[in-house]
Amino acid sequence: MKMPGARIVLECLKRQGVDLIFGLPGGAVLPIYDALYDFQGLRHILVRQEAAAGHAAEGYARTSGRVGVCLVTSGPAATNLVTALQDAMMDSIPIVAFTGQVPTHLIGNDAFQEADNVGITRSCTKHNFLVKDGNDLGPIIREAFHIASTGRPGPVHVDLPKDILVKEWDLVWPDQIHMRSYNPNYEGHPGQIKRAAKLLARAKKPVLYVGGGVISADASAELRELAELAQLPVTQTLMGLGSFPMEHPLSLDMLGMHGSYYANMAVHHSDVLVAVGARFDDRVTGRVDAFAPNAEIVHIDIDPSSISKNIQVGVPIVGDCRRVLVKLVEALREELRDEPPPAVGEARRQWATQLAEWKRDFPFRYEWSDDVVKPQYVVQEISNATGGEAFIVTGVGQHQMWTAQYYKFKHPRMWCTSGGLGTMGYGLPTAMGVQAANPGKLVINIDGDGSFAMNSQELATCFTEGLPVKTVIINNSGHGMVRQWQRIIYKERYCAIDLPGIPDWVRLAEAYGCVGLRVTKPSEVVPAIEKMISTPAPVVLDVCVDKDECVFPMVPAGGANTDMILVAPTREVRDKAAKSQTGF
Repeated sequence: MKMPGARIVLECLKRQGVDLIFGLPGGAVLPIYDALYDFQGLRHILVRQEAAAGHAAEGYARTSGRVGVCLVTSGPAATNLVTALQDAMMDSIPIVAFTGQVPTHLIGNDAFQEADNVGITRSCTKHNFLVKDGNDLGPIIREAFHIASTGRPGPVHVDLPKDILVKEWDLVWPDQIHMRSYNPNYEGHPGQIKRAAKLLARAKKPVLYVGGGVISADASAELRELAELAQLPVTQTLMGLGSFPMEHPLSLDMLGMHGSYYANMAVHHSDVLVAVGARFDDRVTGRVDAFAPNAEIVHIDIDPSSISKNIQVGVPIVGDCRRVLVKLVEALREELRDEPPPAVGEARRQWATQLAEWKRDFPFRYEWSDDVVKPQYVVQEISNATGGEAFIVTGVGQHQMWTAQYYKFKHPRMWCTSGGLGTMGYGLPTAMGVQAANPGKLVINIDGDGSFAMNSQELATCFTEGLPVKTVIINNSGHGMVRQWQRIIYKERYCAIDLPGIPDWVRLAEAYGCVGLRVTKPSEVVPAIEKMISTPAPVVLDVCVDKDECVFPMVPAGGANTDMILVAPTREVRDKAAKSQTGF
């Protein structure tokens, strides 16, 4: 049966199991919105800016495990979406983004609101399509979802010329997907898995280094089984938080630039380092020639291009993290049937003792004040109030790092942040997607005043769509992370960082129909958090904090992870850091 291309798009989404679209209409996609008017089974959430549609789709995908979907029009709408696509690309988030395009006969003629959407998005998507024949709509949409959700997940873009949406075509829906050039490998090499098991069984100072790939693969249970089987300490990347309970005795919390001292020291002194679903990015490794210098490194990842990309590894295993961990547990059980040499057992006991001493002597810490609110305290009390059971989203900046340090994550898929791209403005729209995917659950966006300002208009979406997202603004009246670097690296030459109290966040929240609260004293923090959580509506809690507070520990740019700055440095140390700077 023939039908307009716009109707075919919606029918295909329904067959794919999609129940929610984040979008913003415009001329090129009006045929889809006209078809959506009386189409049953698809909810549409109207955002206020197109990047927010992409971020909301990310939040939906990250916490639900399903592919997020967004729909925007041509030209500036598509270019606005690019940031979210690149964000999803770097953090391996499966979304399918539909953009409108001018009619096919006008492509290349500089028509109104025309942009080379395919060319622009080629480098920031896993794959993209320009539909030139309406009979290909079904197969292309089927392939788009398949590519987005398999292998290393990521964003896929489908560009829809307006004439394709208006004309009638046959709906073709393939039952099977076969792409000769795209066949991800899911099963790790048995020989390599056995090698990894032998290394772990005889390791004296082993560490598991876990990234977001464990969450994407739903492999947290298998990871915990492996860790507990051989009593392996576990450290997590920023994207991996929640893959392993942070209050577990084997947890070393986060590693890297603003990670824990004990995690970085453990990795540096390890003799066997097993990386699972992580990509050895620069914020984790620090200076690469000083990263885990004495370790035999095992790398488990679905993406073969990530293997030895940044750090050379001795035992590469390409495969799905969950499937590989299942096999690794089996192989390790076989290896552990034989008692390890006495020297190994004694070394492991000493290693456990050393880790415990580092954790005791170098915890995350800050100086309390009765006069000014410390941002770390705010995150601690959010963690205490929620018991680690809330969905937590952040923007990007100091507040992001404090949340990673002080919130006690328990479960996978309950944490969303922009890791690879570091996208300010990410928090609120992503939290909308999380809330839409998890109705009735508590969703808290911990944001900074600079980051929140970039997409605060989405409070309107929260109100009109009934999404009771709670936003806590860690308000230090400026771009705090930039201030921190200017303080430490650039000899206190502060420039272009101040945001002096504009706008009034409480009044802005109320203008958008939300609830606004403000905290200025430490004694007000806990009651305000309790009131925020109990309010059945979108809330903005503006917490005025110490603007001079810095995120520590900190590895200076160009430094090794052993060069961690644990407290505010002296001027002499700042001058030394300034000489070695290599970038932000």
